Amino acid sequence: MSTPSRCGWVSSDPLYIDYHDREWGKPPRDERALFELFSLETQASGLSWLTILKKREGYREAFEGFELERVAAYGEADVERILTGGLVVKSRPKIEAIITNAQNFVRVKQEYGSLYAYFWGKVGGKTIINDVADYKTAPCRSDLSDALTKELKKRGFKFIGSTTIYAFMQACGMVDDHENGCFCKSRG
Repeated sequence: MSTPSRCGWVSSDPLYIDYHDREWGKPPRDERALFELFSLETQASGLSWLTILKKREGYREAFEGFELERVAAYGEADVERILTGGLVVKSRPKIEAIITNAQNFVRVKQEYGSLYAYFWGKVGGKTIINDVADYKTAPCRSDLSDALTKELKKRGFKFIGSTTIYAFMQACGMVDDHENGCFCKSRG
């Protein structure tokens, strides 16, 4: 059996391969997973995505499964618990950003009904499929990620920028930037 053709950014690490093949570019199965993915993308700022993937279970434990309303209610004792627990990247601003973003997402849900409705409304409910011959030429931001970042910042979201939001859009399937030859590429 031959190895499927994957995007060039995928290393030989089995965790990375599994993430690419089963998750990247596919809409998460539930809103908890969408909140988790958004949170993890904010944690990757300045770090490799593989570093965050390797700590993913630690983040899940520290943030109690990324239950939105529970995380939104966290206080200073929770920040200290997470920082001293050794399960996540030890950055107070990044930990506090997840909590602040959870509080903001609660308001987004009240306004839009769901996180899916909010995010997928930005792309008209359809994945944007880009022509990507080589991952090195794929965009790292777009007019949409610029606008969404600006809107999220107005809402008080932290640890975001256009590159982080674009990476989130790729990861959750709003944008398909799999290489054209990748077996995961949408075919229209």
